[in-house]
Amino acid sequence: MAELESARRIAYAPTPFSTWLGIVCLFVLFGVIVLAVVGPSPRGTDYEETRAKKRIEQLKTLREENQKELATYAWVDKNKGVARIPIDRAMELTVADLTQKKPAPAGPIATPAEQAAPAGASPAPAASQQSGTAQPAQPSKPAASPAGQNAASPPPATQQSPPAPASPAPATTP
Repeated sequence: MAELESARRIAYAPTPFSTWLGIVCLFVLFGVIVLAVVGPSPRGTDYEETRAKKRIEQLKTLREENQKELATYAWVDKNKGVARIPIDRAMELTVADLTQKKPAPAGPIATPAEQAAPAGASPAPAASQQSGTAQPAQPSKPAASPAGQNAASPPPATQQSPPAPASPAPATTP
């Protein structure tokens, strides 16, 4: 019974003052670390405003350079005789060139080439052959391939193996 009483005293013993002091010191240390990290960072909106002004100035400069290149004549390669002309003039020349040309009609879409039939296949209907032999169904002509399909690939049903010979009748047992 004495062991139970001593275990109860250990479980519900008051916490010493040094433990509470250690916990408070940890919180203070955490606060000091946070202030040390946050303290040197720039405060206020001046920092972001100055960065935004720099970006706006760089963007204005870049746009002015691009507009100057698009609106002036210049040599790209003087030895080859290649020059850059203003974009407005280039569009005028292109439209004038396209209006002088007569549009060419579009040609028909090419259908896939017919493939040769297998060696054992005949174009005759199955009724003309012997009635006792089984014949595989002949595939019909493949339809025109859709635009997305490769014309060089063969249709899946066109290549069949030749028909197998009929099996002999079973022999009688003695």
